[in-house]
Amino acid sequence: MDRALAAATDEVVALSHSIHAEPELAFAEHRSVAKILDTLRAHDFEVETAVAGMDTAFTASVGSGDLVIGICAEYDALPEIGHACGHNIIAASAVGAALALAPVADALGITVRVLGTPAEETGGGKVLMLERGVFDGVGAALMVHPGPFDIVGATSLALADIAVKFTGRAAHASAAPEWGINAGDAVTISQVALGLLRQHLSPGQQLHGIVSDGGVAPNIVPGHAELLYYLRANTTESLHALTAKTYACFEAGAIATGCTHEIRTVSPTYAALTPDSWLVAAFRQEIEALGRSPLAPDLEGFRPLGSTDMGNVTNVLPGIHPVVGLDAGGAVTHQPEFAAACVTESADRALLDGALGLARTAARAAADPGTRARLLDGVIARSAAQS
Repeated sequence: MDRALAAATDEVVALSHSIHAEPELAFAEHRSVAKILDTLRAHDFEVETAVAGMDTAFTASVGSGDLVIGICAEYDALPEIGHACGHNIIAASAVGAALALAPVADALGITVRVLGTPAEETGGGKVLMLERGVFDGVGAALMVHPGPFDIVGATSLALADIAVKFTGRAAHASAAPEWGINAGDAVTISQVALGLLRQHLSPGQQLHGIVSDGGVAPNIVPGHAELLYYLRANTTESLHALTAKTYACFEAGAIATGCTHEIRTVSPTYAALTPDSWLVAAFRQEIEALGRSPLAPDLEGFRPLGSTDMGNVTNVLPGIHPVVGLDAGGAVTHQPEFAAACVTESADRALLDGALGLARTAARAAADPGTRARLLDGVIARSAAQS
């Protein structure tokens, strides 16, 4: 595996840099997917495109073993700031891990399957793929994510992604304001209520959002307005409680102004990460063997990663979502400076270490009789439950 990845180093690093140079948003990652698949096809992976009804979702497999190891690739970027979450590294590390495992797949009795998962930032590509059967038959799902430092047993928050549309009545803001019903005011009242609610949030609960539509001109009473909000909590149950409270704040804005309001779900609900303890321990040993010093286990839960649709996957089958650190000069994810750091020498080292850590962890899982049996039994149990 080490030799295979060493031979492919230039290829996977170039892939990372190429994806970074042409960032694409959720469900529109066509160039990124083409680059990934060109690489995998060149190494004789069997490719299936447009899986689960999504143009930029795919699978690419090699090997014929009964234990299927899924390696998740993400490749969507952020509006305006590009790959400030380092998904170019995620994609390249997934390819690197698969190329490392390919020469030993049959000896290990595994099928290596790269799962191309679009729209992690918004859209929930993995949730849709999970619901539509793409993860059926997968024994374990693994991926890495870049960050400012190494976290093996990374945690995340459950997430609700919503849009709130207020509808009032437009009017001339000077000549006939009394004829207007101000949807912009409904937004203001809602946000004031949300701000006051923050004092009473339970530990682990968060809410944050933007005004996506606040009107069209100062001399027109806004007849329509919209908020985009993320609601987060450390458990699904806590998220449900937070949702009820925030919905009341939106209703208050509508009632106070005489507007109507409509709440719609933008993305599927993301569940909190529940990483598999055996895979976490194995990855920790492998990443330490590569010279890295991840956070101690008792410190990992103090700052969750935000939210990820990989949480939904780990709630259904064994999986991990560790963070591999790179030198970002003090920047954090979703900052332009972090995007710039994702094509540095440190970033390249993170993707190679992450790829090798994933490959070694997958190999250990396949070679350990108890773990192998557990993963295979899990596939059988999930299949029986679905039928």
